[in-house]
Amino acid sequence: MLLNGINHVALLTNDTERLQAFYREVFDATVRRDGPEIEDADVRLTIIDVGPFQELNVFQITANTEAERQTPMFERGRIDHIGLQAASLEAFETIRDRLMARGAADDFVTDFGPVLSLFFRDPDGLEGEVCVDNPDAQPGVHHPPGTPAARYT
Repeated sequence: MLLNGINHVALLTNDTERLQAFYREVFDATVRRDGPEIEDADVRLTIIDVGPFQELNVFQITANTEAERQTPMFERGRIDHIGLQAASLEAFETIRDRLMARGAADDFVTDFGPVLSLFFRDPDGLEGEVCVDNPDAQPGVHHPPGTPAARYT
């Protein structure tokens, strides 16, 4: 393979501070850049580092209402949701606790077999997923969506 991961996902928001706080407080993300895009005062660009080589490029554009538009899964356009990889099972559980405390996720964890997954919504309504290698996985066994993870029931 010529690639080794995702570099960034670009998002639109109507409240940069709220979105920065969410990713900092839940994922220990850091804000690397925050300011006007080039010299256009109507476009604010924030770069939020969410991993060693992964970032969110967040744009707040004056009078742009696209960030308000949310529709059901698979009807959101070309990018439906983002999937984040937890660094460890312990990190996954910390993230899960933080998301539930904010009301951004329920307590359900899906067992896909090799991967555990939980879904959340950020303050702008963007659906996200946090994944981690499943320590209880059985080689070659895969489960469909909606399969509860035994360690979280």
